[in-house]
Amino acid sequence: MKKDFIGIFRGNEKGFGFVKIEEQEDEIYISRGNTKDAIDGDEVLIKMIEVSREDKHQEGKVLKVLKHNKDTFVGVFQKSRNFGFVVPDDRKVNTDIFISRKNCGKAKNNQKVVAQITKFPQGNKSAEGKIIEILGYQDQAGVDMLSLVKEYDLPYEFPEPVIEEAMAIKQEIAKKDIPYRLDLRGKEIFTIDGEDAKDLDDAVAVEKLKNGNYLLNVSIADVSYYVKENSLLDREAIVRGTSIYMLDRVIPMLPKELSNGICSLNQGEDRFAITVLMEIDKNGKVVSSDIQKSIINVTRRMSYKEVQAILNQNEGPYFSHFKRMEELANILKERRKIAGSLELDIPESKIILDKHGVAVDVKKYEMYFTNELIEQFMLTANETVAEKFYWLEAPFIYRVHEVPDMEKIEELNKFLWNLGYKIKGSKENIHPKAFAEVLEEIQGKPEERVVSNLILRTLKIARYENENKGHFGIASKYYCHFTSPIRRYPDLFIHRIISKYLENNYQLTEEQLEKYQEQSARYAESSSDREKVAQKVERDAEDIKKAEFMQDKIGEEYDGIISSITSFGVFVELENTVEGLIRFDDLGDEYFIYDENKKTLQGEKSKKMYKIGDSIRIRVIFADKLTRRIDFEVV
Repeated sequence: MKKDFIGIFRGNEKGFGFVKIEEQEDEIYISRGNTKDAIDGDEVLIKMIEVSREDKHQEGKVLKVLKHNKDTFVGVFQKSRNFGFVVPDDRKVNTDIFISRKNCGKAKNNQKVVAQITKFPQGNKSAEGKIIEILGYQDQAGVDMLSLVKEYDLPYEFPEPVIEEAMAIKQEIAKKDIPYRLDLRGKEIFTIDGEDAKDLDDAVAVEKLKNGNYLLNVSIADVSYYVKENSLLDREAIVRGTSIYMLDRVIPMLPKELSNGICSLNQGEDRFAITVLMEIDKNGKVVSSDIQKSIINVTRRMSYKEVQAILNQNEGPYFSHFKRMEELANILKERRKIAGSLELDIPESKIILDKHGVAVDVKKYEMYFTNELIEQFMLTANETVAEKFYWLEAPFIYRVHEVPDMEKIEELNKFLWNLGYKIKGSKENIHPKAFAEVLEEIQGKPEERVVSNLILRTLKIARYENENKGHFGIASKYYCHFTSPIRRYPDLFIHRIISKYLENNYQLTEEQLEKYQEQSARYAESSSDREKVAQKVERDAEDIKKAEFMQDKIGEEYDGIISSITSFGVFVELENTVEGLIRFDDLGDEYFIYDENKKTLQGEKSKKMYKIGDSIRIRVIFADKLTRRIDFEVV
């Protein structure tokens, strides 16, 4: 049996780590003494060691670091008389970086810097390095977000040739191509987005047909018409993979000349689009569909809030059209509910920043039914496109969300059992409906948010693949991302495939099929990787700003709900979505016993019990945006 394996080391701030290897689902645990100075993200050679551990993780030992993931780190410079240290922001990097006097440059004490490692850590010796960039003092406006940009090595600016290529594209449509497109300019059609959206890539319209069915038109900006295959814009978009949203700034996939210009479906301007026309019956079934290259002219740009107000008041501009949209969205929603689509109640955070980029408020992002209305239309268009191209056996990128592991479901059920719920099903037959039923049962109850979060952690992570494997979360056999080509590369690739099929009367040569098949596998993998980075950055940006917001709330009291219980403390989420940790020392003057199966804590003397979903009153005792830490104590 093979004893040595190659994998990627995933570090933990406590010094231990895990290694993911291709041959198996579970990660290999690496204890603190067995990491051989591997840093988070490094490629390592490990060997298995036979150690029986309570949590059943297989254990390994790093034999050798084969390849370092990166050699530059962002951190805080600590200066002494003759040398300095950089303490990395990333807590998973378990080494300070020693900086000799000659390598300090002009860095001053407590400044944020970028350090390059010249000698990686070995045994008891810290890493050595040099300062290559000074970002500014920690409390200086914008330094926190700039630090994230540098930490993740994000492509913050477009290369000059890419900008030039974007600027060379005319900002009005090419008249010569109009005759080859379905002309929808005479039809009422709307963009419905958040109030501050700048790149508008989807427009919708709903008509009622004589037979009682609905005609749903979803028109998506024809970005692939402007971003040609192998162009500089295309190559840059592949590298970026996705737009990254960092609260007050965005790192876009395409330059603003395109994303806010000719590719954006701006009100009153002729625009090229790819339109999916779907006839939908009163049960929400798509009975027929067509995909066409089109030309549209958006009647009115609307926000979710504006359309919701018109529907609430039963009057206003274009009321009858929005009423039809509402009817159809409710029908589609009901059909999804019957199929077992999962509706997780996990509120998003809305972080308000002042003109200097400082967090001045944190609250729940306000959702309207109109948010859901657009989501139902986009889901339906994505499914329709995915199903059509699946049966064409076309080279394609699907959005895949596989069935969760039975072990994880059993783990979840141990917790749900305490609350009187259960995910039903066997190893061979787990259906989304089993999860949907529990989510329906908990609606409106105090534990709703917590159970939704635990179900989310039980589910697998959705990703891109060139093979259709269905989407468990939305209970769908065929699914793809087609509706956001301005900000996601898989959508742009799918647009290119659709265009090729339409232009060639659905007949592609063997050579073309082979080329796009190879591309679909490559771009699915790179887009999944870039999406992970984007999600980490966006989460980190939120954590920094939430901690910043709480920094001047020390001593204040809030009501919260216990969101998680671990072996080192209790996590509490406040009504405004801020989450903090109560360490055991701050729970009271007694020893607490942690039950891992039930995820509960019980006081040894008082028998006081803490469990997930409990309401709790807390006081803020610590908040620091640098460490992204917020600590509470029990009142």
